This record gives sequence, structure tokens and C-alpha cells, in this order.
Amino acid sequence: MTLRRTPAFDLLDVKGRDQLGEGPWWSAADELLYWVDITGRLVRSARLDGTEESAIPAPCEVGFAVPDDTGAIIVGLRSGVHRLDPGSGTYELLADPGHAQHDHRINDGKTDRSGRLWFGTMHDQETEPSSGLYSFNGGRLQHVYSGIITSNGLGWSPDNSVFYHTDSITRTISAYDFDEESGSISRPRVFARDGGAYVPDGLTVDAEGFLWSAKWDGGIVVRYAPDGTVVDELELPVSRPTSCMFVGPGLRTLAVTSALPAHGLHEPLAGSVFLIDAGVAGLPESPATT
Repeated sequence: MTLRRTPAFDLLDVKGRDQLGEGPWWSAADELLYWVDITGRLVRSARLDGTEESAIPAPCEVGFAVPDDTGAIIVGLRSGVHRLDPGSGTYELLADPGHAQHDHRINDGKTDRSGRLWFGTMHDQETEPSSGLYSFNGGRLQHVYSGIITSNGLGWSPDNSVFYHTDSITRTISAYDFDEESGSISRPRVFARDGGAYVPDGLTVDAEGFLWSAKWDGGIVVRYAPDGTVVDELELPVSRPTSCMFVGPGLRTLAVTSALPAHGLHEPLAGSVFLIDAGVAGLPESPATT
């Protein structure tokens, strides 16, 4: 039975709201939450109490930001994958997927547990299945999958045997067999599909192997069992939650990013980062090894 509930939450106390907040990523080593404001063109970070806040401007839309193992931040810009020096604010191009500069851009990205960076692109008009899924590791960019319109949320099962990936416009979360040693995926199948009311956006996987998916224009974060059954729905006071990540001590807090609403809607908390006691622990993230 599906239980829709309105959870208690705190807000991350930082300056300003995001236009299009996305890509939360928790560094347990630094106790910092990283995320991006895609259209606000910012790479953001802060402790959960709002201290040590940073907002580094990006030269164009920024799809993701993941710290690497050297103290830099790997960032997906429209112009390619870059290494950001957080001290100077300078960007160094590492890899260019080619078509992601004109009518495509890089969107959500995340690392697997070996530190490989995975990311996808999206068609600006979100009408053509011309985007791709990529991995980047050891300086090598690899095209992994084609036929995507809007590449979005990514995650892995606790035992690393399953890779999850979202194509928002087809309203589909897919599952793949994942080979951790080679970093390859195979046997794609539908894990979950949404109806017409909203679209699946960013996602994360908890320690029990359940998947959490933010629903753009749905105002909810949905928890799925490993078989794709919906077991919980968290209702938020914003229509556009964008992604989620387990953060904080014991990885028991669910951080949910959000975006400004559609024109005409009044949502005072839109663009905030919500902090929710999820009642379950998450999985630790691995820095990028580029």
C-alpha cells in the first residue's frame, strides 16, 4: 500500500534560492554538501548548518559537480567535463562529448563506487532521442548508451550489480546489469515508469537497495522497492523537487534540491534544499578518479 505523507523538514540555511537546483553530492570526508544551480550557473557547497558556504560562478549551464580525489571539483558544463579549482575558480577542460554544445548540454552526473564518473546529455528542446550516456575515467571518455532524450538520475544497487538511469521525457527509470570491474552495463529493462502528470528527475539508492526518485512537477519524492513497487511518497511544499542524496551523520538525512515553479505558481520555499529524516541510511559516495 502506498503511503503519501508530508515529512518534517529543515532547510539548508544558505544565501539565496536556486533557479534550478540539482545534483546533491555528499562528501563525508569534508562534511560538505555539493550541488549546482544549473541555470543560475553556480557550483555550490556548504555544511549542513549553512557554514562554509561557497558559490562559484560557472561560464554556462552546469549539470553536475563531484569532488575528485585531489581536492578539485569535476564539473559538467555545456562545453564538456571540466576540472574546477575551487581556490581560483578556474576551469580546465578534460573531455568534450562533442554534441553537447549546440543543441545539447551535459546534465546529471555521479560516480560509481570505483570513482568512475558517469553522466548524460540532454536535448535542449527535449524532443529528440539524440542524447547519450557516458563514463569518464583515467582521462578516457567512453560513450555508453544512445537514444536518450533527457538523461537524468543515476544510481547503483548496494551490491553494485544493478545500475539505474532516468530518461525524464520518456518518464522511464531503467535498470541495467552492471559489471563493476569493467564498468559496463547490459540487459536494459524498465524499472519504473511514471504517468503523464510529472516526470522522474534525480535519484539515489539507500542501504536497503530501495530507490528514491524526485518527481519534477509532482511535488513528491518516491521510494521504490528493488522490484519497482512504490512503497513511500514524501510530499514537499514545492512542485519541482529535482534530486536527492543521503547526507550527514550515518547518512540518515535525505537532502532534496528543488527549482523555481512554473510561471504563475507561488511557492515561497521553491529553490531551497530540504533536509528530511528519511528513517533509513544511504550509501557513501566515492570521489571521482579522473
